Amino acid sequence: MSYKALALQLTCQSIHPCSNRDEAEAVMRQRIDHIEKQLAASISLLGRDTLLVTVPEFFLSGPPVNETVPEWREKAALDINGPIYEALGAMVQRQQIYFAGNAYEQDPFFPELYFQTSFIIGPSGDVLLRYRRLNAVYTPTPHDVWQLYLDAYGYDSLFPVVKTNIGNLACIASEDIMYPEVARCLAMRGAEVLLHSTSENSSVRQTPRLVARLARAAENMTYLVSANSAGVINSPVPAGSSDGGSTLVDPKGLVLAEAGYGESMTASADIDLVALREFRQRPALNNMLARQRYELYADSYTKTSVYPPDTLLSQPADRQYFLKTQQDVIRKLYS
Repeated sequence: MSYKALALQLTCQSIHPCSNRDEAEAVMRQRIDHIEKQLAASISLLGRDTLLVTVPEFFLSGPPVNETVPEWREKAALDINGPIYEALGAMVQRQQIYFAGNAYEQDPFFPELYFQTSFIIGPSGDVLLRYRRLNAVYTPTPHDVWQLYLDAYGYDSLFPVVKTNIGNLACIASEDIMYPEVARCLAMRGAEVLLHSTSENSSVRQTPRLVARLARAAENMTYLVSANSAGVINSPVPAGSSDGGSTLVDPKGLVLAEAGYGESMTASADIDLVALREFRQRPALNNMLARQRYELYADSYTKTSVYPPDTLLSQPADRQYFLKTQQDVIRKLYS
């Protein structure tokens, strides 16, 4: 099977100026209406075989600037059964695509926190997969409430993969692309296409995250669809700080398509599942999945702990506390 995938490079509109949740959700609804027009036009131009679309990190809200965790949760974090997900599901159902995005999200098990969540919505309009960002500086993660999170959801929830008629799909959020273990764990569970919602600095030179995207695709013999923002507006941060470079990468680590700056549907290319599966089943020097020897590394990981888990079980999710924890880790590493 072959189809087109699109990394739709969108401007993110920050809800930072909004004073409450009602105002923020009104902005998000307006953005969904606008994005649907862009989706429909892009699919019309690229072809009806465009079946998979990925959009940038926090595409509906922008990131928090100086809001506390409780403030941002109340204003920006989506209810998993709420009206914004309903509106997104209706949009995706009308367009009959698989749609990958990223948002801040509430969780009923952790009422004082929020998580940054990448999700996949299928043509039925249902959310098929939720992936919580695992590595962050100032955003709560499952690792920060490790034992309770595992009790609530189990270990496999950390690395979800969904089997669909367009392949086995998985998400990676933002800078998680810089941690090779994340993509590897997804590949171990059968991922064939990695969907990367990001908001990052772009450059005419190779950036660390671009290098990581190429490496993750080649290491794991996966396609990678990476959508960056086309800037973040209505935020105190300069709008162009994260703009451009949305990328599609093939299972050999070769760039198939890349966008420039600004809103764009340029990053679109074919996903060839038959060729991918044949590639993975061929004994060869570059069959990286078939040559993995996981036992070599398991003991080193088991015996080594750097960033401590469960840091938010006894402390509030305060920005200064996140910073102090990282400082403590650095002292531990270099003492």
